[in-house]
Amino acid sequence: MKKNTNSRRTAAFAVVRWLATKDFPATLLPEGPDRAFVQDLVYTVIRRLRPLRKVLGALVTKWPKGELEALLYVGAAQVLYMDEVPDFAAVNETVEAAKQCDNKSVAKVVNAVLRNLIRRREEFEQMIAAAPLEERESFPTALVRRWTARFGEENAAKLCAWHNEPAETFLARKDGSFVALERGKKVTEVPGFAEGGFIVQDPGTALAVELVDAKPGDEILDACAAPGGKTIQLAWRGAKVTACEVNPKRRRKLEENLKRVGVEVEVADALDSCRLQSIAFGKVLVDAPCSNTGVLRRRPDARWNWSVEKLEALVKLQAEILDQVEPLVAPGGTLVYSTCSNEPEENLEQVNAFLVRHPDFKLDVTRESVPFESGHDGAFAARFVRR
Repeated sequence: MKKNTNSRRTAAFAVVRWLATKDFPATLLPEGPDRAFVQDLVYTVIRRLRPLRKVLGALVTKWPKGELEALLYVGAAQVLYMDEVPDFAAVNETVEAAKQCDNKSVAKVVNAVLRNLIRRREEFEQMIAAAPLEERESFPTALVRRWTARFGEENAAKLCAWHNEPAETFLARKDGSFVALERGKKVTEVPGFAEGGFIVQDPGTALAVELVDAKPGDEILDACAAPGGKTIQLAWRGAKVTACEVNPKRRRKLEENLKRVGVEVEVADALDSCRLQSIAFGKVLVDAPCSNTGVLRRRPDARWNWSVEKLEALVKLQAEILDQVEPLVAPGGTLVYSTCSNEPEENLEQVNAFLVRHPDFKLDVTRESVPFESGHDGAFAARFVRR
């Protein structure tokens, strides 16, 4: 498919904004005929930021800022990581995008740097290949060291490689099946979209839904519901679901998704609302806020938001949510805790800490999806039963 001359500039604008704001990249991409290519390019820059920065650092005497920095990332990403883009197109189209900058010298710099990169490609590829795993595959050093300690170096490398591949899109249907969407096809073009016949969900989400084991007529609380994928799957199984979401922006997204699919779900804005405090639910799901290390393939930016300090803060928040939800579980009821993380502190360690605080619960079962084993997103789920 021919890419128009504006696609690199569109990508560069998105990269500039992401570097400045660290916003979710998908929200920075405008609609248009080249959106798929632009997204691929922007996500490649974000995924491969460490080696791109190292290579460009060897090609410039002074580190660039603003549009020049973004255009160099965009150009280098095409040359080094997007084999489907010919070198001449990577250079010519990125230079054309640079010509639209107010500073006319930007195009000359982009042209010179990218042509020099191509001439020295073998040297830089060898440099990247010889770099430590975290630099070569472009992840925070502390995160890769954790994975290496837990899984071993070979499996840590597999995990990094998995998260650097473009993510497949899966459609979850009412019958519980998951179907991979043809690459390049828009979700809105799939028959049944307008009628709410499916939602976008990875099979990794099935772990939590299966442990909830929703039956027709069950009263279920989904305590951290947005954007609503698990809520909808529970409602499809005939359960009477109450969905709670404290974040107003995320709650609006939840309500939009519920409306499109056409399921009836009561939405609450706080776990401590009078309405919820007067009910004991037979089944409760806590799909907790987490570090997202199981879905870095879909959220390439999340790796750069990761830190030990943020992990510790999330673990504390998860414990607080569990403690807040615990009184809402009926005697003999079940509580399912889930994350899209593969970090022990958020998963088994969080589960064990909850059991110490609440001895009237027992652990029934745990499940975990590790991407290099399951072939799906990373996820964890545990089911507690109140004695």
